[in-house]
Amino acid sequence: MTKKILFKLALSLAAVVALVGLVMGIMSEEASKSVTAETGYTGQTASGLIAAIGESARQIGQDYNLYASVMIAQAILESNNGQSALSQSPYYNYFGIKGDYYGNSVTMPTWEDDGTGTTFEIDQAFRSYGTVSGSLYDYAALLSTDTYAGTWKSNTNSYADATAALTGLYATDTLYANKLNSIIETYGLTTYDQPLYTQDPYQSGVSSSEIGSGDYVWNVHRGAYTDSDTLAQDDAWSAYTSRNE
Repeated sequence: MTKKILFKLALSLAAVVALVGLVMGIMSEEASKSVTAETGYTGQTASGLIAAIGESARQIGQDYNLYASVMIAQAILESNNGQSALSQSPYYNYFGIKGDYYGNSVTMPTWEDDGTGTTFEIDQAFRSYGTVSGSLYDYAALLSTDTYAGTWKSNTNSYADATAALTGLYATDTLYANKLNSIIETYGLTTYDQPLYTQDPYQSGVSSSEIGSGDYVWNVHRGAYTDSDTLAQDDAWSAYTSRNE
């Protein structure tokens, strides 16, 4: 075999090796993307989660005699701003509700409090919903049972009574009410405890059709309807000024 032929064979072999390496690299990159999409950080913030579920929570609260402020605060706390694995697709369990939902569940590790402030980790089966709305309405159905009568608007004077009733019952965390109250106050969530149309929509210069589209919410800070981003900014500024008074 001549040197020329050997040289051509060597080039061919190198090309095959390079091609295999390229294919393997692409496969590895795609696998990495798949893992990131399933378990990676969503980039969602508390304000983003509030904007996403706030109006649904407002309506559900009105329909089920519940505080929407408490509902949203629990979603923020239990799902870590919508970043927890349990709150991601395909489970959408924003409230850490255990058990199964029409036979659907997922087992995940969770931290519990023994009632004295000491925490420990165990594996638990949690409900899997498949949709965000399924999670919201199942939460409302759960809190509508007699077990949680202490959280109903008709049985309380404020959201603080409801969060106190949840402590030791819904969650074993002895500081559960304090955490929820802090979230509610920080983000001004009590505005969601009121019906959407509590004021003349034309007062803000926003037409009724625009308000009905869901793009605008009542901004208690301005006494008018604004978009959700403006409300979130006003909530943050209010919380900042309150802390520095």
